Amino acid sequence: MDEPSAQGVCLVIGAGDGLGGAIARAFARDGLIVCVTRRARHLDQLEALCAAIRAEGGAAHAFGVDARSEEETAALFDRVEREIGPIEVAVFNIGANVRFGIRETTARVFHKVWEMACFGGFLAGREAARVMAPRRRGTILFTGATGSLRGGAGFAAFAAAKHGLRALAQSMARELGPEGIHVAHLVCDGAIDGTFLRSRVEDVAPLLEDDAVLKPEDAAQAYVWLHKQPRSSWTHELDLRPWQERF
Repeated sequence: MDEPSAQGVCLVIGAGDGLGGAIARAFARDGLIVCVTRRARHLDQLEALCAAIRAEGGAAHAFGVDARSEEETAALFDRVEREIGPIEVAVFNIGANVRFGIRETTARVFHKVWEMACFGGFLAGREAARVMAPRRRGTILFTGATGSLRGGAGFAAFAAAKHGLRALAQSMARELGPEGIHVAHLVCDGAIDGTFLRSRVEDVAPLLEDDAVLKPEDAAQAYVWLHKQPRSSWTHELDLRPWQERF
């Protein structure tokens, strides 16, 4: 690969057909080189996303990475910095939204959800801080959910992990803000259009027409906006929800 570009990079950990992909496209349109990750078995889907970004004139690279692996995550950040460019924005966007009654939640399920939605966020946040701190600039964004704020029936594992991710973001913001790094947590409070929702709702069209679900392209603009905020007025937590969502 060529020498790293001086152009900044947006790294999206957890990019699919929904919000993660929309975030990648939004930052590419804003002029950043985009790097996207998912598990290696989804690499074909990531390559399709990158091809679509390139077709719009953007620059994009796909990586098959297990976000739960300390070794793979550290290597990812090193490779992007070495071969592509300085990471200006790191977005952790892994959901792990599963529903199990507490009596059906096995230790394996609970631990796996925590690994995906909380521990993976810790690894991404730590590695982002490691490469950003010497430059004294950068943005680290974590995608939260309704479960970040309150636990729902059947969502003990998910809510526990998302609560932990929110606490991680709060601690990092207090520690890294004085070093010039903006850390923010986005609460996506409501259903998000994408494969997950469409597998559970037979006809999504009326919901989209009524703006009754979060539209990925609209939500992604908030991520770009947070990155571009002046440091005199940083937002740490931002909630996004459809107009009709109860809260």
